Amino acid sequence: MQDQVLIAGAGPTGLTLALELARRNVPVRVVDKATEFFAGSRGDGIQPRTLEVFDDLGVIDAVLAAGIPAPITRAYLGGEFVGERRIWEPIDPTPALPYPNPWMLGQSRTEAILRDRLAEFGVQVELGTALTTFTQDATGVTATLTHDDIEETVRAAYLVGADGGRSTVRKALGIAFEGSTDESLRMLLGDVRADALDHEFGYWFAGADRPMEGIAMSPLPGGRQFQFAAPLTGDAEPTLEVLQEYVDRYSGRTDITLTDLTWVTVWRPNVRLAERFRDGRVFLAGDAAHVHPPTGGQGMNTGIQDGYNLGWKLAAAVGGDESLLDSYESERRTVAARVLGVSSALLDKLVDGAEDAMERGPETQQLDISYRDLADRRPLVVGDRAPDAPLKDMAGTAIRLFDLFRGPHATHLYFGETGELPADPEAYAVIRPGATAIGRHVIDVEGHAFAAYHAVDGTRVTVRPDGYLGAIS
Repeated sequence: MQDQVLIAGAGPTGLTLALELARRNVPVRVVDKATEFFAGSRGDGIQPRTLEVFDDLGVIDAVLAAGIPAPITRAYLGGEFVGERRIWEPIDPTPALPYPNPWMLGQSRTEAILRDRLAEFGVQVELGTALTTFTQDATGVTATLTHDDIEETVRAAYLVGADGGRSTVRKALGIAFEGSTDESLRMLLGDVRADALDHEFGYWFAGADRPMEGIAMSPLPGGRQFQFAAPLTGDAEPTLEVLQEYVDRYSGRTDITLTDLTWVTVWRPNVRLAERFRDGRVFLAGDAAHVHPPTGGQGMNTGIQDGYNLGWKLAAAVGGDESLLDSYESERRTVAARVLGVSSALLDKLVDGAEDAMERGPETQQLDISYRDLADRRPLVVGDRAPDAPLKDMAGTAIRLFDLFRGPHATHLYFGETGELPADPEAYAVIRPGATAIGRHVIDVEGHAFAAYHAVDGTRVTVRPDGYLGAIS
């Protein structure tokens, strides 16, 4: 099918992209060479901007119901309790920022929620299906898929490699993956049970003489498991016995018995950025385009927003307007480079044993990501995230700007407009109490929308389908 988009990789990035296309009625196939869905926690921190993306995709209620706030961590040095701390201090929501705090949910559960939502549009992930080769020409991509020892040739308008750090798509294109891998530092990550520990808290166990060298155990929602993270020394294998040895050594306790190891991996600092994110009709997204250290919880979130950015642009291209496609690389590669810098700086702090190495600030929440010219210091310009605000609709029912934005469309806001609006069904007059408007309008009862957009009567704003400002006049 010529207007089909083929996505290689069914992680959070590929699933987000598929959702963006499916809800625009663009035929899409999602294939993954894995024979089973991923079952570990890995990217377990969902940043505030990603929560806003999930609101738009219609999965926010499921994500909030399945996850938990970031827990308080109890710190023990030399077996002695020394206090409690948080990686970040929670803040209250505001009219402009409804999801101000990171949310904890194991990556496998996030993926399951996205798959369920995608299934509502009739799209299923095809496991055990590997993209083996592809070629492209002026009108599309011809790809070979292998499943059950059978080769299938498919034709698609576009191909997206969301197939991880070892991306088959990126390697086939010969795109350089610039950066470094530090083989001298290894970390053991896994999901285990530890019933002797209160599951309402996280834990840090370390020696009294080296307080920043220890193990972290973070509770995972939906069960009794913790995500385990510890430096791996020597040639130790990633087994339950090795994990148990670390707990015994660093905690100084004999009552913590680890069980039910369901996922484990050895991680090495790997910081890389693809030289380019596009080659003709083929695109890279997520870990195929950039890989991050886990410090700061940026990798999965950046990939999700890659898919969110690319989806509406590919849908427009399938519809005949390819003018937006070049902006995917210029916008998202710039963001990825910046976020890699944040993650790397936090990793350096951890390696150096800095006292604030475990603290996280607003730079990790991705709310300040913008596609503007960063030299422009005005408070709100084209390319910035579009803020939320509470309103009332024509019937007097409480709604939010995010309710107007939700869906695959762009939204047009006419502040203080009292004349007749354009015929566009996604055009709204934003008026103050007592004002009138002909056509669809909403009432900014408390003035939050005018304030958030620095608007005066006559201000006109276009909000892109991905929730960023596309025009202000």
